[in-house]
Amino acid sequence: MKILHITPAYYPATYWGGPIYSLYGLCNALAKMRGITLRVLTTDAAGPSRSASVKVTGFPMLYPGGYEVFFCRRLWAASVSPGMFLRLWPMIRWADVVHLTAVYSPPTIPTMLICRLLGKPVVWSPRGALQRWEGATKPSAKRAWEWICNALVSRKDCVLHVTSEQEAVDSEARIPKARAEIIPNGVDIPEALPARKWLPGGRLRVLYIGRLHPIKGIENLLRALKLQEDSTVSLTICGSGDESYLRGLKELVHQLGLDECVSFQGHVDGKEKLNAFMKGDVCVVPSFTENFGMVVAEALAHAVPVIASHGTPWAGVEKHACGLWVDNSQKGLSDAISLIRHKPLVEMGARGKAWIKGAFSWETIAGQMFCTYRSLL
Repeated sequence: MKILHITPAYYPATYWGGPIYSLYGLCNALAKMRGITLRVLTTDAAGPSRSASVKVTGFPMLYPGGYEVFFCRRLWAASVSPGMFLRLWPMIRWADVVHLTAVYSPPTIPTMLICRLLGKPVVWSPRGALQRWEGATKPSAKRAWEWICNALVSRKDCVLHVTSEQEAVDSEARIPKARAEIIPNGVDIPEALPARKWLPGGRLRVLYIGRLHPIKGIENLLRALKLQEDSTVSLTICGSGDESYLRGLKELVHQLGLDECVSFQGHVDGKEKLNAFMKGDVCVVPSFTENFGMVVAEALAHAVPVIASHGTPWAGVEKHACGLWVDNSQKGLSDAISLIRHKPLVEMGARGKAWIKGAFSWETIAGQMFCTYRSLL
């Protein structure tokens, strides 16, 4: 089976956070499966500015999993690449199934149109883009975009790959001519973790890792920290985003008088991300909405308990006794922080890692995705 992944950005373009890691993990797992030939068509964008680009050492680049990645040069905006557009027709014609990632992205509509003309089935991963929250922007433009997409898909030939029941409901409401199938993201499970200390000196170290964006609810987390009025609680924020938004967050920290207990570490990856998890006692994900919330799975995989908002599909952290699932209001988050510091964090982390290892390994997820591909042929 020949599978073509089409995506506006690909690993190591980790600026865009969870979706990049989850797509990379899926492709690596698929590439190991017998009977699959995998290619990825993408741009070299590594961030919103034109100067941020992936270092391309060959065309295509052969990734360690044995599959080819075609990085086309991004010339405008986040992912406008004439070279990518030129390669869509021949590469889609090569594929048995096309797996498209992203919604409001330049490659989306051309990909759907060519798949319709060539009669190629599509698995479409919106990565939460079809979900809405009260701060969502450009609703009229998005509705027009969705109308075009609906005109190009059919339930017989297009599956919406979603990662939670709520994302399925929201996505099918906007793209009713496609059918949704729930397949969660996987996560890499560390076999061994370095030694660590919990609550050093009686201090609770709260960790936020993720993209810096209003949808993530970081302002509520900062105000929740202010409600604590407790100098033994600190917050480390790891992530990158728009510079003006970052400045606004830092100004809010100063206004709230939290300069001594909040630090901004910037984007973390690899060993830096591991160190961040090892220096956190609890990871908080205060988002207004998430289709999956990759960082919840990553934190639990590193045996770190979590506080996840109701905007995430992680009610299971309470069922598995490895975290709290709470309202993302300032008071809800503050009460959860106060509560969790008195819980057995070591045992919670161990239960979380065991749950993630059993239910969210990439081998399991890739097997489910393969069945979806096969159902379209």
